[in-house]
Amino acid sequence: MTGSSNAHPPLRPFVAGNWKMNGLNASLSEVAALIEGIDRRTGADVMLCPPVSLLAAIAAMARGTPLLVGGQDCHTAIAGAHTGDISAEMLRDAGASAIIVGHSERRADHGESNAIVMAKAAAAHRAGLIAIICVGETAEQRRLGTALEIVGDQLAHSIPAAATAANTVLAYEPVWAIGTGLTPTVQDVADVHLFMRKSIESRFGAQGTAMRLLYGGSVKPSNAAELMATAQVNGALVGGASLKAADFLGIIAAYAPRT
Repeated sequence: MTGSSNAHPPLRPFVAGNWKMNGLNASLSEVAALIEGIDRRTGADVMLCPPVSLLAAIAAMARGTPLLVGGQDCHTAIAGAHTGDISAEMLRDAGASAIIVGHSERRADHGESNAIVMAKAAAAHRAGLIAIICVGETAEQRRLGTALEIVGDQLAHSIPAAATAANTVLAYEPVWAIGTGLTPTVQDVADVHLFMRKSIESRFGAQGTAMRLLYGGSVKPSNAAELMATAQVNGALVGGASLKAADFLGIIAAYAPRT
């Protein structure tokens, strides 16, 4: 079973690649290969989120193609004395159409609370961009059996009240599966995604039904089809496997057009 429940039409899948702190000008050849390889008939929206240093160049390459471009983080303010930061409006100006906020690496490495993540998501909305809001539990939290409690708390306090299906995408990334090669079972993913769907439907009603839920955490060509076919999984947030066009295209192929 793919996407949302039988009572609703399936949601258009969304596959986003997060390059994190990787990529130099030499990496633009991979972007060119990615653009060349994306089937214009693909059943998914495809996005690349490169480092800020490459965002404008990749946005220019992607113009007129099926590839969308996003940012990896933003400041909550429009502008000001915030050395080293970048605003949602600046990202939009550079060609972004979405921003990842609340990634576990930002939460852990930079101490970002749910309140900060919510403020950053609101900043993305303010700039007219999609907020890709990340949630997920650590290995210890899963071991203690509190995964759903943690995810539920993140959902409740990281999503702005004005969120809609048009301006918000949610990504479940179990922290222990990011970059480790470890992947939850399909049932584990289905259980969390169903919990997430019920949570956002309870809060946002029909908008919650239509919000896309992505899975992220060691997604690769070999497991993409199975993960993407899991109930309530509407796409993927891909890390390391998005750095090489061949690997990322192998994941996108999970949504290849039917012939």
